[in-house]
Amino acid sequence: MGLSNLGIFHTAIGIIAIVAAVISFLKHGKINLAEVSGKIYFYGTVIASLTALGLSKHGGFNAGHLFSLLILILVVIAFFLYYKMGQHNKARYFENFLLSLSFLLSMVPTVNETLTRLPAGKPLAQNAGDPLIGKTLLAFFILFLAGSVYQFIKQKRSNKNSSGGNVLVK
Repeated sequence: MGLSNLGIFHTAIGIIAIVAAVISFLKHGKINLAEVSGKIYFYGTVIASLTALGLSKHGGFNAGHLFSLLILILVVIAFFLYYKMGQHNKARYFENFLLSLSFLLSMVPTVNETLTRLPAGKPLAQNAGDPLIGKTLLAFFILFLAGSVYQFIKQKRSNKNSSGGNVLVK
């Protein structure tokens, strides 16, 4: 696979962050910064984004670095919304969306690197333009859209419950 020590560290932290996000999605329907899994996603993503800036297959600043910076900005804004906006229920919509978007954007280099490297010696995809990569990313995008709608509906119900509305469904 030809990974540097930084690449190995970045990959390990990134995998931990992705697993934490999936656990949070499954348990809470969102990346929940109030829970351990959400915190692991946040800190793991920050570390993975920063370490990605030191990696380059092609030399120099590239699209992967831009993705890392964008993901870093998204999670930091979501973190700010969670910790500084307190009980402002409308902020939760943006927080949920930004964290989910950061996860989707994290999947772009993750899918590309995974499918062009594994299995070792005979990877599933030949390069970033391989149709398998496009189809896989399309599936993630569809899941992102469905998950965003689900999170919006769930947050709307939660906001009604916290404001004294008569909603029976949590």
